[in-house]
Amino acid sequence: MREDRKVIELIEEKLKPIPMTAERSVVLLKPDGLQRGLLGEIITRFERKGLKLVALKMLKLSDETLSSWYEHHKDKPFFGPLKSFMSSMPVVAMLWEGIEAVKTVRKLTGTTHGREAEAGSIRGDFSMSQQLNLIHASDSVETAQKEQGLVFTEEEIFDYEHAAMPWTYSEEERGE
Repeated sequence: MREDRKVIELIEEKLKPIPMTAERSVVLLKPDGLQRGLLGEIITRFERKGLKLVALKMLKLSDETLSSWYEHHKDKPFFGPLKSFMSSMPVVAMLWEGIEAVKTVRKLTGTTHGREAEAGSIRGDFSMSQQLNLIHASDSVETAQKEQGLVFTEEEIFDYEHAAMPWTYSEEERGE
């Protein structure tokens, strides 16, 4: 019985939340990724890396949302076609959390051009195109915060203790 209590205490100790230095990154599974049935594979890759999924939903992006999302491309010739593509069918929006989540998600995603993306990355393994590159990932913490506000309400984001965190980050990384 005492050994059981020790195991429980060890687990409780390890379940301390990760520090406030955790970041959040928005990921969109684009229409081509949805049509190719890659959602499960993509979620699996982020989970296996050790990121924590805190929000998930399927939605159709409005013209207003897309104009805000791709504001930095508004003067480029592909702006209209990009918005048309992204609104052609639903996307799957995810919010991932972890220490240096933005950088980690970008690394797992791979470079924009599918044929040039690193082998082992999502785009490197599944994309052959620059335009049909399956997935969007926030490029900075500031962008992630903006994108989070465009697709998720506070009620749709869940803050919970993830049992794998003590086995994903060291005590030092968790601020202990």
